[in-house]
Amino acid sequence: MSTVAETLAARRQRLIAQAASQRAELSHQMAPWRARLAVADRGVALVRTAGRHPLLLTGVAVLLALWRPRRAVQWLQYGWVGWQMARQLRSAWSENKTAP
Repeated sequence: MSTVAETLAARRQRLIAQAASQRAELSHQMAPWRARLAVADRGVALVRTAGRHPLLLTGVAVLLALWRPRRAVQWLQYGWVGWQMARQLRSAWSENKTAP
């Protein structure tokens, strides 16, 4: 019985060492992406903040429309496309999340 326990303990130690090695390798491979992902995180935080403060977002849109109407229309088009894409991605992600 002790040989089975010893075998399992040795296997566990090998798996722990392998997981540590894989984590180190992944960390090394992800190093160039850290700055880009930080920018993406800031963008996501900005979108979430805007979603929590729709009145502020509306005020900014109105000021932009009064200041530069053509540019405001262009930015509203970008915003609309971005919003549609976010909705599609969110629904696709939730469908994949629930799929077996």
